[in-house]
Formats: sequence, structure tokens, C-alpha cells
Amino acid sequence: MAEITASMVKELREMTGLGMMECKKALTETNGDMKAAEDLLRIKSGAKASKAAGRITAEGVIGAYVSADNQCGALVEVNCETDFVARNEDIINFAKTLAELVATKNLTDIAALSDAPLQSGETVEEARKALIMKLGENISIRRSGRHTTQGRLAYYLHGTKIGVMVDYTGGDDSLGKDIAMHIAASKPICVSKEQVPAAVLEHERQIFTAQAAESGKPANIVEKMVDGRITKYLAEITLLGQPFVKDPEQTVEKLLAKKSAAVNGFTMFVVGEGIEKKVENFAEEVKAQMGQAN
Repeated sequence: MAEITASMVKELREMTGLGMMECKKALTETNGDMKAAEDLLRIKSGAKASKAAGRITAEGVIGAYVSADNQCGALVEVNCETDFVARNEDIINFAKTLAELVATKNLTDIAALSDAPLQSGETVEEARKALIMKLGENISIRRSGRHTTQGRLAYYLHGTKIGVMVDYTGGDDSLGKDIAMHIAASKPICVSKEQVPAAVLEHERQIFTAQAAESGKPANIVEKMVDGRITKYLAEITLLGQPFVKDPEQTVEKLLAKKSAAVNGFTMFVVGEGIEKKVENFAEEVKAQMGQAN
């Protein structure tokens, strides 16, 4: 039997939003398997998918750039260690400069981007090291996303923590900005239900089937319940199916139809998404140091 630690319970609680005792029991039943425990809790409680994807677990900034003709653009994520440094104008401007380089020079590979020259004459890597010396923190270039289009591009930055770039046709500039803002707020995983990965859909179907079976209803009713939940799930995670944030009475799909517009694709970066941030325990660190001194 695996040891169930307080940190494991805390992590599962943050992922699911459920109580500590429920999380501990689920971990015990699944022998400490975090993913299996999450699925078990979803089945028993009817909870939605993991909340972990929305957590910001590292610091940094998103830089964005779109060309004057709105047909070429990029997003870049630059990470640092603290929110204090993330608010510094130097790192914000560095991220903006990188986004322009990625877009205009087609430098989607981080190694190639690091070797690229800046207008100052130094390379991106040299500029990064200079920032480390100036700001006193490790700074890294994590990822970039580049778009080119025959339509137009729009982007939205929520502060410097969330960046969205939308490739669309039809409509006008304000529509593109509205759609980008909607994506930042509602966080769809793709444009339409046809783009949802089959593995993701199958996993959710299994969860919904297990949840519905808990009701004790006949198999034909369970099947209808699952189909209904799948339809609702697809509406929640796809851009076209979501209620538009500025007017929840209509979906994004209906809004686009009214504007004779279409979304071809989008990129969304959330600072630190998917990175586990080390949590320092000062008291434990002091104890460890005292133990070493003895």
C-alpha cells in the first residue's frame, strides 16, 4: 500500500475542488494513483474534469505581436521565478521583442530563436543572460506559437498572464478582439466538436457512463443520460458551443453566423500552465540546515 501524504491529498483537492477526507479516501482506494483517484471522485461525486489545467503554477509573461496587415503573428511565453520580476518592464519588453522575431523571421524553434540577432547587435541568448544578471532570477524562453493566415489575426492579453491569438475570416477587428477575449475567459480546447481528440471524448464517456450507472436506472436510460452529458460536455469545451461571454443568450457559433465570420484556429498560452512550481517550506529548510550543522 502506497503512503498517502498530505501533499498528495492537497494536490487532489486542488484538482477536483472536493473535500480533504473524500480525496484521502479516493487515494487510499486507488493506492495513491492520482489520475485514478481523480476519476473515482468524478464518478462518485459527479464532479467535472480536473481544475488543474487552469492553475498558474509558475511565473512569467506572455508577449504578443501581429503584423500591420494582420496576417502574421506570434505568442511567446517567457518564464521567471517570481511575480515581482514578471511585472518588470524589461522582461515584458523582452517577451514582446521575441514575439515579433518569431512572427517575422519564422523562428518557431527555441534554439534557433536563442541564436537570432537583435537590433542591438546581441543575440537573444545574450540578452536573456543580461536580464538574468540585471534582475537576479533565472529567466527562460518556454514556448512560442506562430500564425499566418489568408484571413486576419487578432490577439488579446489578459494582463501578461494569458495570451490568445485568433485566426478568423469575415467580421471586423472588434469581432476578432471579442473572440480572443472570450477564449481567454472560457478556455475552450478547440474550435469545434469535430476537433475534440477521440481519446479525450472516450475517457469522458467512460466517466459519464460510470456516473450514470450509479443512478441504478435501466441501461437504455443510462445510454440517453450519457449522450446528453456528452452533448453538454462538447458545448462546454468547444469554442463554437460555448455561450458568448458578452451575450450568454447566444453561442459563439451563432455570433459568428450573424457576422458572416468563421474562426480557423487559435492559440492560447497561460503562464506556467503544466509546470509544477516548487513550494519552499522555510521551516523544514531551517530544520534540515540545523541537522546538517549538528
